[in-house]
Amino acid sequence: MSLRTRHGWEIPESRITPEAIFLDRRNLILGGAAFVAATVAGDLILNRRDQPAPVLDDPSRRLYPARRNDAYAAAPRPLTPEAINTTTNNFYEFGASRNIAAGASALPIRPWNMTIDGLVETPLAFGIDDLLGRVGLEERIYRHRCVEGWSMVVPWTGFPLKALVAMAKPLASARYVRFEAFSDPAIAGGQGQSWYPWPYVEAVAMAEAAHDLAFLVTGAYGKPLTKSMGAPLRLHVPWKYGFKSVKSIVRISFVEQRPATFWPQLDPRAYGFWANVNPDVPNLRWSQASEIDIGSGDRIPTLPFNGYGEAVASLYAGMEDEPLYT
Repeated sequence: MSLRTRHGWEIPESRITPEAIFLDRRNLILGGAAFVAATVAGDLILNRRDQPAPVLDDPSRRLYPARRNDAYAAAPRPLTPEAINTTTNNFYEFGASRNIAAGASALPIRPWNMTIDGLVETPLAFGIDDLLGRVGLEERIYRHRCVEGWSMVVPWTGFPLKALVAMAKPLASARYVRFEAFSDPAIAGGQGQSWYPWPYVEAVAMAEAAHDLAFLVTGAYGKPLTKSMGAPLRLHVPWKYGFKSVKSIVRISFVEQRPATFWPQLDPRAYGFWANVNPDVPNLRWSQASEIDIGSGDRIPTLPFNGYGEAVASLYAGMEDEPLYT
């Protein structure tokens, strides 16, 4: 009999966070952590008004469900239910309200063209289905921790970010990977709000992009990603706060200088570039010492690096003078 040593982040399949609650989270933060603790259970019930939006005419449907990679599970937590996960979400391109599923349904995801440029051997341009034909998909169960004080566990489908880095063949001078989301104010009403620095931009350091845990997501819950969740391609970096996980990516650039990213441009005091989960560093308005598991409604202690410290803490050795957390 072969025995496998579990990593510190792993979770039994029976305890994954239900998907239905995944996208129902604006209500969890409106009044800060205290409001979250008081209202989560009732609000999750009241917001089950809509059914999950179906994934229509997606030529990638045949690729799902993908094989689960059991090396990437999480700690004992229930799975976030899919119904809520796909009907409400933070997706500021479609407005600050949590109920953006109807608006996001207008986003056309075919054709979906992307570019890889910057400090690379040869810039690339391709469609999402071309990309899917060049990578192998797998399912990974990851924790997700929002800077707003809630958390969940989701079975994402996608491929390692480092596979795209290898495809891009970046030059030695590249120090960061910059991700840019789509820009179309005619479809995305939130992009008409001029006080936001559109388009949504995020970035990670090259060492972070090369880490095994960094993941480009194309699906969830055994099917293609819904539009409200960031279809057809989004980032997930599980040891960081969720705002790093940019949705609906159209451009990936390799650059030397640290990019100006979306939320730090709005308020650098509350949102840092590195955004590593740290229970000891509070937000300006609430503590980060604990979080609401939106699957159960329980308040639980927050773990450094969202429980992935054993795997990623070494990335930040010698960076004590950097503001590594929000």
